[in-house]
Amino acid sequence: MITTESTPEVAAQVRPPAGSRRTPAAHGERPLRLIVVTTVVAMILALVVWPIVAALLGSLHDWNPLNGTYRWVGTANYRRLFADPVFWTSSVNTVVFMAGAIIGRVVLGMALAYAIHSPLTRAKTLHRTLLYLPTVTPLVAVAYVWRLMYNPQFGAVNSILGLDVNWLYDSRFALAAVMVMTIWKDFGFGVILYLAGLYALPADVLEAAQVDGAGSWARFRRVIWPMLRPTTLFVVVTSMIGYLQAFVQVFVLTDGGPGDATSLISYLIYQQAFVKYDFGYASAAAFVLFLGTAALTVVSFRVQNGPLRGKGQ
Repeated sequence: MITTESTPEVAAQVRPPAGSRRTPAAHGERPLRLIVVTTVVAMILALVVWPIVAALLGSLHDWNPLNGTYRWVGTANYRRLFADPVFWTSSVNTVVFMAGAIIGRVVLGMALAYAIHSPLTRAKTLHRTLLYLPTVTPLVAVAYVWRLMYNPQFGAVNSILGLDVNWLYDSRFALAAVMVMTIWKDFGFGVILYLAGLYALPADVLEAAQVDGAGSWARFRRVIWPMLRPTTLFVVVTSMIGYLQAFVQVFVLTDGGPGDATSLISYLIYQQAFVKYDFGYASAAAFVLFLGTAALTVVSFRVQNGPLRGKGQ
């Protein structure tokens, strides 16, 4: 007796081609995907690639938009930049400011996150909220408040510490004062990230360390801190990129003074571009800042990932 029922093997052989199974919805998605991808690429070209190219081209010209000057000068702006003592002073100030602010953000953020994560801490949500509030407060408003707090006559800082220091107009303390304000403004970001990292740690690893007799400090140094290395890398890299471009706090608190004591590279770029209208020199400084930021980011990734990669091998 011959049966007309097809076996699974026969049915698999007579399936329609893949292209014929496309639904009208799938055909309609292709133009939408094309529009989305084209829009994203256009935005990247307009907002990222073109400004970098424009800065590079502008740095090779004597560029003053007020009088319409745009004359090719080659590398003259870079030679002026590297021969300018103000640029080197601003570069040193930027590195010192960046390093101090990052260390403060990492240390304070990790310490407070570890304290909040402790089982002994109550009202964790309240603590997280209060510590994160400065991060979401506008930087200009924070800078103006701290400018009043640093006032040598009626400021809260001198009153609390019992000192008589002109924090913002003494070259010995001005940059440190700007760093303290920046750390206070930004440490909440580190707290939240380190808290997320602490809650994501595997409980069995921590319990195994405790069973092995590791104390609190040994458990933190040998288990918790190494496992938080990706979080630290993210905090360091994002902070480094942000602090290399720091401008608002210097503009509001010290206006780059006294002298050039708090002049950062971003403030130098502002002075050259929007005060002196020397856009060619400012573009050269901006492009050097861009290259320095990219180089430091690559170095940070290599330093952080190198030991882990070696252990994995």
